[in-house]
Amino acid sequence: MSNTYNGWTNYATWRINLEMFDGFEPDGTMEADDYKFMAIEFLEADCSTESLAFDYAMAFLDDVNWHEIAENHKEEA
Repeated sequence: MSNTYNGWTNYATWRINLEMFDGFEPDGTMEADDYKFMAIEFLEADCSTESLAFDYAMAFLDDVNWHEIAENHKEEA
């Protein structure tokens, strides 16, 4: 049984790419850590960092394959 989702490593990777980076046009130099940092900044701007929702969101981000997102956007650039 495959754990992939819509051609991505997993649901978390697909969903974060769709919700946070769809339509994003990187300059081609961004690395995986840059994407993760951006996602964390989005979360910090949206909700209190001392909330249960923030903790769950951060746990969700741990499942994201950031390298896959970075490579996908490099190919598109």
